Amino acid sequence: MSGVGQIERKTQARVVALFRNRLNYDYLGNRIDRENSNIEPALLTAWLKTRDVGEALISRALHELNKVATDTSKHLYDRNSAVYDLLRYGVKVQPGAGENKVTVWLIDWTHPENNHFAIAEEVTVKGADAKASAKRPDVVIYVNGIALGVLELKRSTVSVAEGIRQNLDNQKKEFIQPFFSTMQWIMAGNDTEGLRYGTIETPEKYYLKWVEDVGAGLKPAPTVGREPALAIPKPAPALDTQLLQVCEKARFLELIHDFVVFDAGIKKLCRQNQYFGVRAAQDFIRRREGGIIWHTQGSGKSLTMVWLAKWIRENRPEARVLIITDRTELDEQIEKVFKGVNEQIYRTTSGADLIDKLNGTGESLLCSLVHKFGGDVGADFKPAPTSTRAFIESIQHLPPGFKAKGDIHVFVDECHRTQSGDLHQAMKALLPNALFYGFTGTPLLKADKAKSIEIFGRYIHTYKFDQAVREGVVLDLRYEARDIDQKLTNKDKIDQWFEAKTRGLNDLAKAQLKQKWGTMQRVLSCQDRLEKIVADILLDMSTKPRLMDGHGNAMLVAGSIYEACKFYELFARTELKGRNAIVTSYAPALADTKGETTGDGETDNLLKYGVYAQMLADWFGEPAEKVISKVERFEQEVKKKFVDEPGQMKLLIVVDKLLTGFDAPSATYLYIDKQMRDHGLFQAICRVNRLDGESKDYGY
Repeated sequence: MSGVGQIERKTQARVVALFRNRLNYDYLGNRIDRENSNIEPALLTAWLKTRDVGEALISRALHELNKVATDTSKHLYDRNSAVYDLLRYGVKVQPGAGENKVTVWLIDWTHPENNHFAIAEEVTVKGADAKASAKRPDVVIYVNGIALGVLELKRSTVSVAEGIRQNLDNQKKEFIQPFFSTMQWIMAGNDTEGLRYGTIETPEKYYLKWVEDVGAGLKPAPTVGREPALAIPKPAPALDTQLLQVCEKARFLELIHDFVVFDAGIKKLCRQNQYFGVRAAQDFIRRREGGIIWHTQGSGKSLTMVWLAKWIRENRPEARVLIITDRTELDEQIEKVFKGVNEQIYRTTSGADLIDKLNGTGESLLCSLVHKFGGDVGADFKPAPTSTRAFIESIQHLPPGFKAKGDIHVFVDECHRTQSGDLHQAMKALLPNALFYGFTGTPLLKADKAKSIEIFGRYIHTYKFDQAVREGVVLDLRYEARDIDQKLTNKDKIDQWFEAKTRGLNDLAKAQLKQKWGTMQRVLSCQDRLEKIVADILLDMSTKPRLMDGHGNAMLVAGSIYEACKFYELFARTELKGRNAIVTSYAPALADTKGETTGDGETDNLLKYGVYAQMLADWFGEPAEKVISKVERFEQEVKKKFVDEPGQMKLLIVVDKLLTGFDAPSATYLYIDKQMRDHGLFQAICRVNRLDGESKDYGY
């Protein structure tokens, strides 16, 4: 036997002892010479009998579970999702003909100690069919005879990535894919890198690392009547510590019950900041106290909202959740996230619609834009001041007998900018008994912090940028200053040129022209300057990591929609033609061209309309007049290609849109040609801090 095998066996023996002696799991033995399944009928039947479930119901429940788990006509994701529903919500079975269905619970979620936790090692599993190969996971976690976790172990000199790839291989049809239909947590670890975890079909680059202060939950379990624990080195390896943290019985079931989502075709687990943020919020809610959750950009704030909203609606009588945002793209993102996890959220169409829904009881989960109360929206889709005033006015004219129904919990996204003092007072007047929770991913400036705490209450949970970088949740950012000199070399000659060109105009006309053409905007928009920026970015496309090989892409923030269109024109003459796009709040309409022909050249409106018309025509391969109304569809397709095929959509040119709430792991470089500061700047630069495999080490 090789020394290598002996080293891995020692690690495995220590981990098995940890489960047995410190976590108090039963040991099912070494199962190398046994036919194994992800559902052990004898163990599940024995446990159900302890719950006083009759044999007829047990038989029907096992039949239903096996039918769902072994349905190979479905994709693994769909099979796993169907099994999860049975685990979480119980199996609905009919005791006999004509009788009402009853629920058979396969797991006692309320009392974790009542379940049977066990592990087995060297679990040999036959291939899915005659052509498939058998595999042997190192450690399998069973709860009531149902396999819910699997762990692959490697020696300290072998990367944990090998264990992750082994798990991914095992999920293929060529190997033991059916075994994973019940799996919730899929883990790999070694003594140098610790534990990494994911779930079914999680790509290697998205496996997570659990980071938690050593403390509660790590006391050794009693060993009465058990073999003595193998010696665990002090300090304990990270692998042991992390297993003790996530596989402690109550914690393990809680992570499965409350922190799993099936999100539009991707199954996801929580990060530690999401778990502790939701747990802290639960304590505040039980005390009926509001507060603020500050989790930095890129750390999964939207899913934190999902898990907290789900917990509230399941655990608080008559609970309703209202989510308030101040930007269309955030409103759309929240609706998409909740619907992606099968949470039916109602997106209000106006202030009157929201008031109507609050006055009724039909919708328990709603989202609304602040500016829907007035309809006055700026060019960047932010609410204008009149929107706030319109909202305040709208609640002063409520329908007779209005009273918001239910126990309402209000989530305010990006709370540092959404809730002014007047607006918050108006919301409190509308919902006097509601609890308010602020969410932000942006560091609060001194004034914002004081105002936010005054409005919402103290911090519920914080997860700061430096901590997220340190724990590998987001990437650090690197900044490089670049400048394009803009100098007037001979002011007198420019004045002479202007006088010659405006000969015959009166002083008022000359002053108006000077005002129009002499602004900083025009200087910044001049062709020579923009050409230099384009050349600079094109050089990066040919020399910078990830841009060269097509694994990453970039965003360019322009100072105006006009400048964005000028940039697009220039890039369209280069190798980026067809691989760059504009995404702004501009929606071209034929009316934009009316009254714009002055004889003095192309106006701003004519240029914007012309560039958009040509861009849409090129994208859809149709005449401009047929596609000019397809901007929204164009934007959705372009964003998808940017995320999924970075080599085919290398650059997005934006102004204000996509600088918050847009998650694109492929985005690696952000070029800013616009004055930005404070929250807006931080949110923008964090577009490039998402993890995206080993080739992405920083956001630039």
